[in-house]
Amino acid sequence: MRFGRAKFFIVVDMETGETKTVDNGISMNALQGAGIQAAETASKLGAECIITGNLGPKASKALNAAGIKTFQCNGGTVEEAIQKFKNNELSSLDMPNVEGHWQ
Repeated sequence: MRFGRAKFFIVVDMETGETKTVDNGISMNALQGAGIQAAETASKLGAECIITGNLGPKASKALNAAGIKTFQCNGGTVEEAIQKFKNNELSSLDMPNVEGHWQ
């Protein structure tokens, strides 16, 4: 439910519906900087937006700097989250909605 500590990412091409699973184990297990590392991974993957449960301050700052939009969706399946995104039913996360991991 927290972007930087997610076990993996599912990358979806919204035009073709093609999906790809990307391991985020390095960030998930990082002592510090998980959000920044995860944001770098998302940027390298060419992500234009992120759907997540929660977004910490470092991840939020890094994603905003990369021009990647963020949206909140708590619970449900990936398919349900994508459908909510398509229907404009997700809240935008313009700022962090949780404190840093060590705070």
